[in-house]
Amino acid sequence: MNLQFLKHRWQRITARIMIAIALIVLAAGLFINFYFSPILGRTVKSMVLSSSDSLYHVSFTDANVHIFQRKIVMYNIDLEPDTNVYNRLKKAGIGPNNLYHIHIKKLALTYIHPISLYFGRKLDIDEIVLSAPEFNLSYQLNHTKDTTTKDNRTLYERISKTLRSVHVGHIGLNDVKFKYEDYSGNKVAISELKEMNLSATDMLIDSLSMTDKSRFLYCRDITTELNNFSGTTRNGLYNYKMKLLKLSTRTSQINAEDIDLEAANPNQFFDKSKHDRFTMHIDSLQMNHFNYLSYYKYRRFSASSMILSGGRLGIFSRPQLPDPDQLLADRSASFPNAGIYRLKTDLNIDSVLLRRINIKYTELNVKSHKLGYVDFNNTTCRILNLTTNADALTKNKDCIISLQSYFMNKGKLYVDLKFDMADPNLGYSYKGHLDPINLQIVNPAAMTLAMVKINGGKLKSFDFNISGDKNAAHGRVTVLYNDLKVTLLKPDTIQKKLKHMTIESLFANAMIIKHNNPDTPGEAPRSYYVNYRRPPEYAFFKTIWKTLLTGIRASAGYGEQKEKEIKTQIAERKVKKEEHKIKKAERRERRAERKRVKEAKKQLKAAFEEENEER
Repeated sequence: MNLQFLKHRWQRITARIMIAIALIVLAAGLFINFYFSPILGRTVKSMVLSSSDSLYHVSFTDANVHIFQRKIVMYNIDLEPDTNVYNRLKKAGIGPNNLYHIHIKKLALTYIHPISLYFGRKLDIDEIVLSAPEFNLSYQLNHTKDTTTKDNRTLYERISKTLRSVHVGHIGLNDVKFKYEDYSGNKVAISELKEMNLSATDMLIDSLSMTDKSRFLYCRDITTELNNFSGTTRNGLYNYKMKLLKLSTRTSQINAEDIDLEAANPNQFFDKSKHDRFTMHIDSLQMNHFNYLSYYKYRRFSASSMILSGGRLGIFSRPQLPDPDQLLADRSASFPNAGIYRLKTDLNIDSVLLRRINIKYTELNVKSHKLGYVDFNNTTCRILNLTTNADALTKNKDCIISLQSYFMNKGKLYVDLKFDMADPNLGYSYKGHLDPINLQIVNPAAMTLAMVKINGGKLKSFDFNISGDKNAAHGRVTVLYNDLKVTLLKPDTIQKKLKHMTIESLFANAMIIKHNNPDTPGEAPRSYYVNYRRPPEYAFFKTIWKTLLTGIRASAGYGEQKEKEIKTQIAERKVKKEEHKIKKAERRERRAERKRVKEAKKQLKAAFEEENEER
């Protein structure tokens, strides 16, 4: 083939020059790849060692510089701590709270702009991608405040002599595996994440970005998406999982979907814990203005608000069985202002909003072996000042809760609660109002827990105002109702059902129960002041309903005094019944004795007559 464009001498000379230049550039590229790759490796290792004060060292199998592709690639990178250095720092009281073990299958820096770096001292990289990284983070609280001498210079001031700016368009971490080990509790809490992606956009370090409050860690946004996250709580009692967890630093927001919490082993739960058992499902959670840095450094959980929408909460209580060999455990830790400290987290959330939550409280009656329950449907709840932070508690120690719900999915219920978060006696108060309902809807709780079946009655209103602590509760209860009729029940342990106490029920309806409050229209309604002493083994929710039940029973005519009178009468009847049985048995014995004597006399007479005849 004739090369027509090389027929002139100057064209051939030009072609030779271009080929020579290309060969030189290619040779230079190959030389750079071959010569500078080891230099890059040594430089990276030296930088990691010096920047971490010899705490970390890095290794990798290969590092390549692709000059024509403007790309740097490193393979099988491992970042490991030097345990000897860590132990020395820990002993000196300056050891870090977080320790890392990192493995990255491949690290690629693409489209590096060498001209701007060389002439303008601007490091500009289009993208950094980490493929299949594995992070192992262990947390141990060695200090609560920064212990090292702080360099007050900004990051830009530290690099300004070398670079005018650093910019990375996008940083991506794909298929991340993350293992977190928390050594701050009595047991090591381990969480593992497998389906996670992280992305950072527009990272910029220059003279202006240092004061740009819209950036987090110099990035315009850092987002984390975690799929199918699951784990076990630190105490091993509960399993939790969620379908999606997403964090965004641009919005300072956390979003989660389909959150579930359930007992790890329901059948053995009460063998390991004296607290109530919880189950929970939340459709969605949103947390606003979450302080990432505070949580990362000190595990301080701080946010302006949290919204939980849709879901259900189940509370199951099983009273402790009496053991004559030991005292029953005090269950005051079930109080909300005590239980929140069991999280062992420095918590500070300004407001929490719950929407469309169905709540069910279930309790086992150990005498009847039956379950009783109450439902609070479509609950909306606002919680203010949910905190365990010491500084926040000095300003405001009260956690305020406003709740609206539908009791047993029928009556509108309004409750306001207040908890003293700094009171060692766990002080609290609550007041509320329940709209009119048919009283028979209370039977799922009344029959099995109070051993009373409500056959009829209309509640006009139920109002209460109670204050208390872990020792006692007191306050006023007012129940307005009409046409109350009840049946008293007792457990049948043989047939495993509840039996009607017919005679007692007739007596109660005729002589004890007040069927209306007020008794007649126009009269002042009865209102009862409750003084309830909490048994130590009673959990918080049981204490609540027992306190209210005391007032309800008194309003219906079966107060403490009347109960004592009835119990005295029942005891007297039992004594009289036993005396009657004894006297009846004695009469039978006397009749039998007379009969035996009479029979003996008869036999003796017959024998005597027979003897006379023989003579």
